[in-house]
Amino acid sequence: MKTLIAVILATTALVTPAAAEEIKEFRIGILGGENAQDRMNSHECLKKHTEEALGVPTRLFAPADYNGVIQGLLGGTIDMAWLGASGYAKTYLDDPDAVEPVLVKINVDGSYGYHSIGFARKDSGITRIEDLKGKKFGFGDPNSTSGYLIPSIEIPAQFGVTMNSGDYFGEVAFTGGHEQTIVAVNNGDIDGGVTWADGQGTWEDGYNSGALRKAVDAGLVDMNDLVEIWRSKPIPEGPVVLRKSLPAEVKAKMTALIDGMYESDRDCTYNISAGESLGFDPITHDAYLSIIAARRAKSQ
Repeated sequence: MKTLIAVILATTALVTPAAAEEIKEFRIGILGGENAQDRMNSHECLKKHTEEALGVPTRLFAPADYNGVIQGLLGGTIDMAWLGASGYAKTYLDDPDAVEPVLVKINVDGSYGYHSIGFARKDSGITRIEDLKGKKFGFGDPNSTSGYLIPSIEIPAQFGVTMNSGDYFGEVAFTGGHEQTIVAVNNGDIDGGVTWADGQGTWEDGYNSGALRKAVDAGLVDMNDLVEIWRSKPIPEGPVVLRKSLPAEVKAKMTALIDGMYESDRDCTYNISAGESLGFDPITHDAYLSIIAARRAKSQ
C-alpha cells in the first residue's frame, strides 16, 4: 500500500515538479446521507489537511442529492469525492474518462464490503420483508447502491415481487437519502426502508460504520426502537475518486493524504468514513465491474 503511493509520488515529482501550482483551489464533494451541515462539519478536518497538503484553498460541497456530486465530477466543478459503487458506475458509464478510483474504506476486519440493510420500527411488529405487504416502503436516492440499486434487484429476485407501488408493497417512495429514510422509519412516516451499514459490531451502535452509525452518533435514533428485517449480499464499498484531468502530483498527494489518514488522524478518519474503520487502501476500477454491469442492465 505505502510502496505504491511512494512510487506514484516519486514518479510524479520528477515529471511535474510544479503541478500543484496548476490548480487555484481544490473542491471536495460530499454525498448525501446526513444533513448538509453535518456533512460539512464532519469533513472540516479533511478540508484543513487538504489545504496543508496542497497549499491551495479547499472548498467543500454538499449537494442535496447524489446526482449533484456526480454531475460536479462530470462537469469538472468537483475534484474529489467518496462515491458509492453505483454512483461510480453512473459516473463511469456517462464518461469513462471523468474520474479514477484510488482508495476504498476498509472495515475493522480488513474487508471492504458492506450491506444494504432493511429495517423497521420494532413496535410495528414488522420482522421480515413479507410483513411489509401492502405497506409503505422507502428507498433513499436513485443513485445509491444500498439505498436503491441492490435492494431493487435482490428483493424482487428473492421474494418474487416487484418494487412497483400497489403491486406487493402498498407504496414505494424515495425519501431523498439515507438519513431521511432512517428518520422516516423512526417517525413512522414509512413502514420500512433500506440504508447502508458494514454489518459489523452491534446493532445497538448502528454497527461499526454506515448511515445507521452516523444517525446514532447524531442522536437521531435509538437503535433499540428499530429492528433489522433484511440484509443484502455483500456489496463492494464505493471508491474515493479523483478527476482524471487533475495534475498528477495533486492526485498523488491526495491519495497519500487519505491513505495515511488512519495513522495520522484517527478522529478525522472516523468522521469521513462514517464510523469505525481501518482507514483507506488502494482500489482499482476492476473492483466495480459487477456493479457497473448491474447499473447498465437496470438502465436498459
